[in-house]
Amino acid sequence: MPLRPLPLRPPPGRRLRHMLWWIAPTLLAMAAVIAVAVNGGPPGFTTGSRAEADQAGADSVPDFAAGLPWPDEGQTSLAVQGVGNLGTRGAQTPVPIASVTKVMTAYVILRDHPLHGDEEGPAISADQQAADESVSGTESTAPVRAGRDYSQRQLLQLLLLPSGNNIARLLARWDAGSEEAFVAKMNQAASGLGMNRTTYTDASGIESTTVSTSQDQLKLAREAMKNDVFRKIVATPSATIPGSPGTVLNTNTLLRMPGVVGLKTGSSTPAGGNLVWAATARDDGRGPLVLGVVLHQQAGTSAEQGLHAALDRSEKLITAVREGLTADARRSA
Repeated sequence: MPLRPLPLRPPPGRRLRHMLWWIAPTLLAMAAVIAVAVNGGPPGFTTGSRAEADQAGADSVPDFAAGLPWPDEGQTSLAVQGVGNLGTRGAQTPVPIASVTKVMTAYVILRDHPLHGDEEGPAISADQQAADESVSGTESTAPVRAGRDYSQRQLLQLLLLPSGNNIARLLARWDAGSEEAFVAKMNQAASGLGMNRTTYTDASGIESTTVSTSQDQLKLAREAMKNDVFRKIVATPSATIPGSPGTVLNTNTLLRMPGVVGLKTGSSTPAGGNLVWAATARDDGRGPLVLGVVLHQQAGTSAEQGLHAALDRSEKLITAVREGLTADARRSA
C-alpha cells in the first residue's frame, strides 16, 4: 500500500480558527457570547441552521476521525459543536435504547414546563402508583412516598440520575394525563427534530419497542443540551432529594472524568449497553462540546455487562477525540 503523503498546511482561515481555539480560549468565549445574541442559544451550543450544518458537514470531518477507536458492534455517532460531524459507524437500523429514552422524556417536560436558573418548579405529588412501583425489583426505580410533594426539578433529578422508570411514568401522567398521551408528545417532538428512525412506545424505555438510532439520538442530544437546567442535572454526579433516602447517584460513571458533563445511560438485555455522552474538547473544561452516542453494545447479555461495555468504549472515544483535536490544533497553529 503506498504511503499517504503528508497533509498540506491548512488554509489560513482554518489555521486561524484552530489557533484561536488552542491559544486564545478567552476570545472564543467572547465569540460564544456574540453567538448567543445572534442565534438565541447558550454559549457553546448551536441552533437552527448552524446545527443543521454541523450534522451535514461531512467536508469538515477531521483526518483523525478515521483512526478513532470506534466500537466494532452496535452504532456510534460523534460530533463536535462548531466543527462538525466526526462520523457514524454501524447500520442505522432502529434498536431498543432502554433508559436513553429518558432524554426525550426530560426534553418534553422542560419544553412544556420550562425552568430557569435555580428554579425548582411546581410541586408534584407522588401518587400511589409511583410509590408502589418504586419498590420493584425488575426495573430501575427511584423511591418516592405516596402523597409527598416533590418539585419538578427534584423529579427530573430522580429521572435522570438513578434513572427511575417510575418517575418517568409519574412525570408523563402529570404532564399529559396518561403515559399514552405523553408518548404521543414524545413522538411528535421526535418528528419535529427530524428523528425519522425513532419510535417511542413508553416514557421510561423499559419496552423493547422503543427504538432509535445513534444519529437520531445525536440530534436529540444537541437540542437537549441547549437547556441550562437539563445540562446542570445531567452533569451532577450525585444529589440529595428530600423524601428520598440516602444519596442519589448518577448511573453515568464517566462523570468522574474531568470535562465530562453528561449525559444519559441505558441498558437492558435486548438493548445492550447504551450511552449518550457530552464532554468538553479539553479536560480542563474548555473548548467546544463533543457529543457522542454509543448504542447496542453486547446486546443479549446482562444489562450490567452491556452498560460496562458502553461506558468503557465511550471513555476510550472521549480520550481519543480530545487527543485528535489537540494534535490537529497544534499542527495547524
